[in-house]
Amino acid sequence: MRRIPPKAAAALLLAATLPATAAELTVSVAASMTNAFTELGKAYEAAHPDTKLVFNFAASGPLLAQIVQGAPVDLFVSADAETMDKAEAGGHIDPGSRTSIAGNALVLIVPLESRQAPKSLADLGSPAVQRIALGNPASVPNGRYAKAALEAAGLWETLQPKYVYAENVRQSLSYVTRAEVEAGFVFATDAALEAGKVRVAFPVPVAKPILYPMAIVAGSKEKDAAAAFLRYVQSPDGQAVFARYGFTKP
Repeated sequence: MRRIPPKAAAALLLAATLPATAAELTVSVAASMTNAFTELGKAYEAAHPDTKLVFNFAASGPLLAQIVQGAPVDLFVSADAETMDKAEAGGHIDPGSRTSIAGNALVLIVPLESRQAPKSLADLGSPAVQRIALGNPASVPNGRYAKAALEAAGLWETLQPKYVYAENVRQSLSYVTRAEVEAGFVFATDAALEAGKVRVAFPVPVAKPILYPMAIVAGSKEKDAAAAFLRYVQSPDGQAVFARYGFTKP
């Protein structure tokens, strides 16, 4: 019988203990969930060394556009149902995998040192408020929620000259933290991240609940691994991470 050299035997043993192929998942996530998913990813990789997570954070609209154009994405998380509806209608997700993973609220924030904080949407018409940050409604859910609220209040057209459009909600937050605008629309979770630089002037009423749908992308080549991570996000451990960042249950 042929004997295997000790070094070769050790190499074979090591190979046997390692996964044959580690799954690499690309997860496209709405910018407002950057901190929560970064934490989720670290915890998941620690418990599942056979899976590597690569996150792509941006506004929901551009993320969907990347998927439509064929970007190799395994999971998609949008900040509104409308964007995920488009993804589903276009056949870009597995419909059966779609689920809402968290909720949020829309708020108006002002720089911490602001002395004339508006108390209502109508106050945004005051000369003291010259610039208002919000996501571009064409591609950013935060902006669409803000636009709908302003339209309901009959203010959308009137305030047009004051709008400073952002590429995503975190950019809106940044404009306010740097006091480059007098007010801005962000999600409650974003405002909480910069509590030392901004303050919430008031919560903004919205017609529909703000929910975050998550789904497996139809073109994913790692659907089993994607489904496993999706289950983790829905689990009590995953939901606890969202709660720590101020997200509500869906």
